[in-house]
Amino acid sequence: MISKGTCVIVGLVVLAAGCGSGGNSSGSGELTVTLGEQNGSGESGTATLTREGDRTRVVIDLQGMSATMASPPQPAHIHKGSCVDLDPTPAYALSDVKHGSSTSTVDAKLDDLRKGAFAINVHKSTSEIQAYVACGDIGSGESDGGGSRY
Repeated sequence: MISKGTCVIVGLVVLAAGCGSGGNSSGSGELTVTLGEQNGSGESGTATLTREGDRTRVVIDLQGMSATMASPPQPAHIHKGSCVDLDPTPAYALSDVKHGSSTSTVDAKLDDLRKGAFAINVHKSTSEIQAYVACGDIGSGESDGGGSRY
């Protein structure tokens, strides 16, 4: 026989299971952005964006000629716009890409980045900041939370 206390506990477990983050794409706590090669750099990879409350963790994994131990640090940013129409002023600074990787946390909600028109851009080096080597569109600029469409 099941006691009244057991029913309450089972009910709370069922209720708690339904209170997590949503399973649909617009409510997902993680987004992977493809970073495509730019300007013949030979560099490409991914950026994984993960929700951390009201902030977003950004992990860049870049492969290519300058993603080696001997390569200089490469500045990276989140910019407004898209890879084809990038606002040159960064919206959020990311940690430099060193040896092909970078991990940062920005003061922006993942859902806001998805819904806005934002892109992640990696530069060749600090001394060659105008040279873009890889870029990936985060959001569509549409309210449906879709991925890259540019």
